[in-house]
Amino acid sequence: MWHIRGKQVSVNAGLLALMTGASLIALASPALAANQADPRLTQIEQTLQTQENRLSAQEKRLADQQQALAIQQAEIDKLRAERNSLLADIRAGRSDAPNDTAAPYASLSSDSAPLLGTPPGAPAPTVAQVEPVRPDPLPQQPVGTAPPPKRQVEEVAALPEHVGVLTPKGRLVFTPSLDYVRSSSNRLVFRGVEIVPGIQLGVIEANDADRDSAVATVAMRYGLTSRLEVEARIPYVYRHDRITTLAQRDETINRTTELDGQQIGDVEISARYQLNEVRPGRPIFVANARIKPPTGLGPYDVGYDQFGVATSLATGSGFWAVEGGLTMLYPSDPAVIFASISYLHNLSRDIDKDIGGAHVGRVEPGGSISGSLGFGLALNPRFSVSFGYSHSYIFPTKTQIGTTIQESNSLQVGSLLMGWSYRLSDRMTLTNNFEFGVTSDAPDMRMVVAAPMSF
Repeated sequence: MWHIRGKQVSVNAGLLALMTGASLIALASPALAANQADPRLTQIEQTLQTQENRLSAQEKRLADQQQALAIQQAEIDKLRAERNSLLADIRAGRSDAPNDTAAPYASLSSDSAPLLGTPPGAPAPTVAQVEPVRPDPLPQQPVGTAPPPKRQVEEVAALPEHVGVLTPKGRLVFTPSLDYVRSSSNRLVFRGVEIVPGIQLGVIEANDADRDSAVATVAMRYGLTSRLEVEARIPYVYRHDRITTLAQRDETINRTTELDGQQIGDVEISARYQLNEVRPGRPIFVANARIKPPTGLGPYDVGYDQFGVATSLATGSGFWAVEGGLTMLYPSDPAVIFASISYLHNLSRDIDKDIGGAHVGRVEPGGSISGSLGFGLALNPRFSVSFGYSHSYIFPTKTQIGTTIQESNSLQVGSLLMGWSYRLSDRMTLTNNFEFGVTSDAPDMRMVVAAPMSF
């Protein structure tokens, strides 16, 4: 019972208890709700923290991988630069590296960054195992696997004669070779007047000439420096000509002449010098000089009969000759493009000899301008081929006979070039070159087989 302003008020005890309990429940409900929500919030916060830790770890691993990739890319760029430099030196004949082609990359040791995917604790494969001189891009292989086995350095040895790379410093190359030349011609000569087609008044002579020659040569060249080499060649020449002449005026005149000649030929001494340094993407220029003394039997040194017909064949030119030229080599993996130009000058001399009743005085042999163009292609580390074209313009020869000067015709000698080479071992290579004449003055075919051996 409560007293309010003097009044006595009675309250039901049950109602008072109900109101008191409701107030207590109202006051306690936020605390209970907070107690029920706390475990869920804690779990969510723990999950978010775990995810943040994982993201941080992944970001760190990603940064480490990016750094490893950057290191590997720098090493690969360095490897490619060294490979291109080594290949350019090999093309120029200036490499003194041993046959183990992994040597240029020994500087990239196992301290380098490991490849991606390498298991922890496993030895990291080094870049030194990658093949150094293949013109193809780096092998596309699964990350972390071992590179393919090492292979030999490629060299294009099928290039034509006097066009190949220089001999490395201190190396001696001994080259035995066999050179075969086949030339034939059928000529019909008419001396008279043709009244109408098919009716001729005069003399017709038919001439058939078959000429074969074989030259066995021993050559030695030595690299004085990385840019200079000298060479000496000693040939032994065998020649055989068979000439048949038929005269229309007398069918019984069918004369066949066979001539032979064999002796040492003209010795050659030459030198080649590389003019510029080897740089990627730039051609290599090589200057060459050659001297040919008349060591062989010249055309005016053979015997002649009373009619001025030779009784044997010459094995040399009979004149001193000097030659100068320039060769360009442009490496373009896996090929080498070549071009050359040269001039050969024959020195004149006095023959002062009577041949067939005529006195032969001073003879001025015609010089020649020669050029060639083509390419060599390495199909694999042992086998290479080459294709090209060569052309020579031979100036007329002036001969003093008695008191008159006679001049011969100029000649155009053009030939298609083709060759191949196969490396038998690290020191020996077998080469085979062909020339096929495409002009009337050129020999029909020429074949050269050589086996260079280096020491």
